[in-house]
Amino acid sequence: MSLHRLAYQIALQLPEVTCTQPFGPDCDVFKVMDKVFMLSFHLESQAAINLKVIPDDGAMLRDIYPYIRAGWHMNKQHWITVYEDEHLDATLVQDLIRNSYDLVVSKLNKIQQKRIALLKSAI
Repeated sequence: MSLHRLAYQIALQLPEVTCTQPFGPDCDVFKVMDKVFMLSFHLESQAAINLKVIPDDGAMLRDIYPYIRAGWHMNKQHWITVYEDEHLDATLVQDLIRNSYDLVVSKLNKIQQKRIALLKSAI
């Protein structure tokens, strides 16, 4: 499965997720309660996604996986870019997307967090 297809499938199953294209048709922006947690685009003809991370985790991931680099066009400490690669681990991508989502949800107000928790429990 392609990186973008996998990312869309995972992200759109999460509660309160919307997908918009504020930067044009070549970049999909995934938000939870209007807060960005993932961008999906092509860079130099290669599929890529940007995800929010805890800075120490981002540094570790970049050291371990050659297809993960500092966030393209984003804060290099808080974002990573995952590029499509033949060695790409689908389970890792799934975990990274969910972690990015959870990281953004943790910064929402308490009412929004409770709403998402209730919606998650209904899944």
